[in-house]
Amino acid sequence: MLQEVNFALPCPRANWALFLDLDGTLLDIAPHPDAVIVPDGLRESLAAARAALGGGLAIVSGRAPAELDRILAPLRLPAAAEHGAWLRRDDNDPWDATPLPAVPAAWHAHVEAAAEGHPGVIVEAKPLGLTVHLRQAPDALPRFRALLAELVAGAPDRFVLTDAKMGLEVRPRGADKGTAVLRLLEAAPFRGRMPVFLGDDTTDEDGFAVARRLGGIAVRVVEPSASPDRVRQWLQALPARLTEASVA
Repeated sequence: MLQEVNFALPCPRANWALFLDLDGTLLDIAPHPDAVIVPDGLRESLAAARAALGGGLAIVSGRAPAELDRILAPLRLPAAAEHGAWLRRDDNDPWDATPLPAVPAAWHAHVEAAAEGHPGVIVEAKPLGLTVHLRQAPDALPRFRALLAELVAGAPDRFVLTDAKMGLEVRPRGADKGTAVLRLLEAAPFRGRMPVFLGDDTTDEDGFAVARRLGGIAVRVVEPSASPDRVRQWLQALPARLTEASVA
C-alpha cells in the first residue's frame, strides 16, 4: 500500500525491514548537495532504530558511497548507494559494486561545458552516474533534459535518464532502488521481513513498487503536510513505540 504522510507515519513493527531514502526524507534538501546538514541526534536515532529492529534498517540513496559515509560518519549502516549500484549489507562490510557501466567521461565533459553557460546549474559526478541539479536554475531544465536525453539515446541499453526533484539523473540500467531492496532482502538481517520504504522523490518509485509487491508499506514523504523533520521525530520515537507494542 502507498501512504502519503499526513499527521502520522505507520506504527512500527518488529518484523520490518526499514529502507530509508536520505535527501528529502531524512535530510532537508540543501541548495548544493555538499551543503546538507545532519541535524543533532539523527545518527543516534538511526542507530537506536536499527538496534530496535534487530538490524533491519538500511539507507537506500542516490548518493555515491563515499558521500553517504561522509554525511553519516562516524555512523556506518547497511546501505545501497547510487540507487543500488553499490551495496553494504553490514556496517563492517566493504561496499560491494555491481558490475555496471559508468557514464563516459566524454558525457561528463559535455555536460560540464554546457553548465558553464547556465549559472546555478550544478553537475554532480558520481563513480557510475551523473546528476544535474537545477534547483537554482529551473529555467534550464528543458535544455538539460534534451541534452541528457540525446546522450542516453546513444546507449539506451546501458543508461537511463530519470527526473528527480529539480534535477536530472543519468545512471546505468540495473541500478534502481527496487533492485537494491530485493538484493538487501536476500540476506540476514533483512531476509523474511516485511519491507517498508520511505522516500520522497520519483527516484524512490522503484523502491515503493517492490515494497508494495511484497506486501509491505510504501510511504511517500510529501511537503507541506510532511517533512524530513517529521520523519526524524517518528524515527526517534520508533524504539519506544516498538516496546509499547510488544507489551500491549
